[in-house]
Amino acid sequence: MEQEKLQHIQVKPNSFECSITTDIAVFGYVEDRFKILLTKRTVGDFKNHWFLPGGVMESNETLVDCAQKVLFALTGFKDIHFEQVRTYGDLERHPLKRVITVCFYALIKPENHPIALKENVESIEWFDMENIPENLGFDHARLINDAHMHMKDNLKDKLIVGELLPEKFTLAELQNLYENIFSIKLDRRNFRKRIFQMDILENTNEKKTGVKGGPFLYRYKENR
Repeated sequence: MEQEKLQHIQVKPNSFECSITTDIAVFGYVEDRFKILLTKRTVGDFKNHWFLPGGVMESNETLVDCAQKVLFALTGFKDIHFEQVRTYGDLERHPLKRVITVCFYALIKPENHPIALKENVESIEWFDMENIPENLGFDHARLINDAHMHMKDNLKDKLIVGELLPEKFTLAELQNLYENIFSIKLDRRNFRKRIFQMDILENTNEKKTGVKGGPFLYRYKENR
């Protein structure tokens, strides 16, 4: 009897197969606003819907290989660092077949990654997190929310916004970014105390020009 039960949990040549996809929530800081990148396709059953960049994994790819391939194929982006969010395996997520999706998120500075509109993509746009379109495809509203929450949880304990700011930045610029990401107003003194406790910034002893008071510019420490 126990042996019979084991037969149902072992991998066999004829075991159930499904498609595996990766979807990437790409967050960027555009004109002092925290935004997310969405695509609109020209093919498929959801042509008039917005999606996270995503696509199917091939047999010779890792999950990260797939995410990199998909992002380049749809946007032209290369050399992006990803953080894995979670896996989605609910039934009937896709109208054609069973699909399991692994979601990633990435933080980028859009001016460092010009968008290249590719085939089968009607439009690629940055949307404010407060103004995400309602006509999202599949369960991507859930994926976006989960990716945003996961990123915020990460930011509570470590500073992972390096590419969203210039090489040198003021503490006010860093705080403004955090306030946009978390959609809250932060106490200036407490925020700076917390950032300095992380011990990952160094004062360049240079001051920002053209700003009242000439605040100091900071940068990330090497080997942080």
